[in-house]
Amino acid sequence: MSTSLSVNTESPSSLDADAVVVGYHSGGDAPEPASGAQDVDAAFSGGLAHTLSLMGASGAPEEVHTLASLGAVKAPVVVAVGLGPAPAEGPVDSDVLSRAAGAALRSLTSRPEGAGRVVLALPAQTSAEAEAVALGARLGAYGFDRYRTGKTEKTTELVLASSASDAGDAAERAAVLAEAVNLTRDLVNTAPADLVPEDLADTAQEIARQTGLQIEVLDERALSEGGYGGLTGVGQGSANPPRLVRLSHTHPEATRTVAFVGKGITFDSGGLSLKPAGSMDWMKSDMAGAASVLAAMRAIAALGLKVNVVGYLAVAENMPSGTAQRPSDVLTIYGGKTVEVLNTDAEGRLVMADALVRAQEDGPDLVVDIATLTGAQLVALGTRVFAVMSNDDDVRADVVSAAGAAGETSWPMPLPEELRSGLDSSVADIANVAGERWGGMLSAGVFLKEFIEDGVKWAHLDIAGPSFNQGGPHGYTPKGGTGAGTRTLVRIAEEYAR
Repeated sequence: MSTSLSVNTESPSSLDADAVVVGYHSGGDAPEPASGAQDVDAAFSGGLAHTLSLMGASGAPEEVHTLASLGAVKAPVVVAVGLGPAPAEGPVDSDVLSRAAGAALRSLTSRPEGAGRVVLALPAQTSAEAEAVALGARLGAYGFDRYRTGKTEKTTELVLASSASDAGDAAERAAVLAEAVNLTRDLVNTAPADLVPEDLADTAQEIARQTGLQIEVLDERALSEGGYGGLTGVGQGSANPPRLVRLSHTHPEATRTVAFVGKGITFDSGGLSLKPAGSMDWMKSDMAGAASVLAAMRAIAALGLKVNVVGYLAVAENMPSGTAQRPSDVLTIYGGKTVEVLNTDAEGRLVMADALVRAQEDGPDLVVDIATLTGAQLVALGTRVFAVMSNDDDVRADVVSAAGAAGETSWPMPLPEELRSGLDSSVADIANVAGERWGGMLSAGVFLKEFIEDGVKWAHLDIAGPSFNQGGPHGYTPKGGTGAGTRTLVRIAEEYAR
């Protein structure tokens, strides 16, 4: 599916299109047209708002009503989407706009013929509004049909109705972000047989070639010789050996360096500590952290940010076999620290430990890791909110703020010191799981913190739930891979570029 976007300052009701999208606020007796909708609303006899009220529309967020224009406007179809109550002052919240645009486009792209040419007559009179609408529409137009037979190529042509002087620049930035998120989604949705560790590394090499990123790939021999015991141990049970990918973006005017580390378990069976069948069918998504780092690096290069960024993809497949690591094996992580493996299904933290130690050798001002690390994250925060932990309170607050500014929902979580004793091992420096089940998300963060040197600022993002939507689509979020965390990483890089 291909999607393009242009900006037009003409009246939305006069533009040739297959559909026009307008926004409505929840009001008193009837929904009220939002900024950008007045022209289309007035084209209907008695006002479109009156017709919508007869249809039961309230203007609630993401509520979508589709109706025939019957010649009132040039487009044969009008899609009215709710924006919730009108703000008392100031613009409509950017994320509300993005989700509304996404909901509208999902309703159109689900049609057999696709969306076609769509005019976006939502509030877009400022750069921020224009970017929010463009981003949401592009994310909502996403579709993954790699494995569909008899498919036809669908094209979506978006026309943003905006008079903002910099709407074009805003739309271009939205395109870069949307392409990054959709890349993450594509990688997560790909069948694990088609995305083994070598495949993901090859994808990274192709993206590096296209964008000018520098890349280094360590194969299984280099990992073994280099002492990367976490990646080697996790990957030894699979016929598809592990990889460590290092990408770097440098800018001649940069004064700061950020390191991103992503968990890339291309399929997680649990290893010899085998998962139940019902918990395994979506484990192709266990590489979402690495996918988000790769996609963010592509966006950072495209935006030309004045910051040095290194991205590490810790990639392996966790499988049971006669060569798989065993519970009670002891691994030596890169840098020398030893780990007793009590549960082979707590493998993500092992590959992340290798990559975290390696990333600190780049001397970054900040290290951020992102991983589908624990099922406990879903228990604590559900499927739409990811957790942020850090060894520095200010860093944790900054990352949560960056996520919010990027339109993603996160929540700050602690790293209680008392949980460290639960990771004590009788034979090694540390065990990979605690002796008790409580606080599993936090103890996993405490484990990773053991591999961060004193004085290094670090944040950990657990995206286990938000990375893969097993329920119905909502807003601009499809079923399956969501791209969670990708925009947050780009936003962090932008903050450090300042």
